[in-house]
Formats: sequence, C-alpha cells, structure tokens
Amino acid sequence: MALTRRPRTVQGYGTAAGTGTLAALILVGVCGSPWYVGWAEAHTDPNSAGGWYLRLLAWPAWRVESTPENGVLATDLRAILLLLFAGALLYLLPAGQVARVPGSASQFFSGWAAYTLAAAAATLLAALLTADGPLLAAFETTGTGAGYGFFAGWIIGLASLGGRA
Repeated sequence: MALTRRPRTVQGYGTAAGTGTLAALILVGVCGSPWYVGWAEAHTDPNSAGGWYLRLLAWPAWRVESTPENGVLATDLRAILLLLFAGALLYLLPAGQVARVPGSASQFFSGWAAYTLAAAAATLLAALLTADGPLLAAFETTGTGAGYGFFAGWIIGLASLGGRA
C-alpha cells in the first residue's frame, strides 16, 4: 500500500501563484542587482524605448553591502517589500476567481494586476517609512512604482500561465 501513495509536494509548487512569485524573485534579483543596474546606466540610451525599458527593469534596485550606519535604505526596503507583497497578492487576489474562470487570460491578467498593485504598495510603504520629506513626494514615487509594475508586470503574468490555478 505504501508503494501506491503519491509523494507529498511542496505547497505552492506548480501553481500560478508559485510560478509568478518565482518569476518576481528572479526579476527583482537579476534586474535589481547592482551589476545589472550599473550595466543599464552605462550601456543603454534613456532616450530610446528599449533603453528606457531596460532602465525601468532596474527600478527595484538593491545593494550587496550594507553597513550598520546605513541600515536598510529606501531602495532596499522597496525591493524587499515588493517581493513580499507580490508573493502575498499572487496567492491571495486571484485564487478564488482564477479557479472558477477557465482559460489562461484570467491567470495572465491576475498576475499582472497583482504585481502592479504590489509595486505601488511597496513603493508607498517604503517611502512613508524612510522619507522625511512631504507626503507629495511619497505619492509621486508611488506613481513611479505603479508604472514599473504596469510595464514589468506582464512578465509575472506570463509566468503565472505556467502553473495550474
């Protein structure tokens, strides 16, 4: 009897939310790395559409070295919160709807929307926690985060197509 039982799988593996979260981790990990950010700033033209997009992908930048006096800067906090919010929203937002709606379009748009909302929320929270400036500056940076989520979120939406609802 023990030979016929199916092995237990890790929760979230193979689901649309799991593949979307993995894609978000890879996107932020690679494109937010100091090496990619430096490359994008040095080798792309900000006045071309391709250069602008490659620079936009570097938006959730993070640092390798951290000193005790610096602590966590707004950019590091933004990248951390983006991953946490993206994972949570990818699991929470589309789960009930995607399971009931057949087709891959709902998975794609749910992943895209969850990443867009995660980027905006992470930016707002990071700006409110780390900035000493006016509230208007926090709102303006939130617009930048929402723009990043909109233009990069389709990648997460495509990755969400790779899993089951």
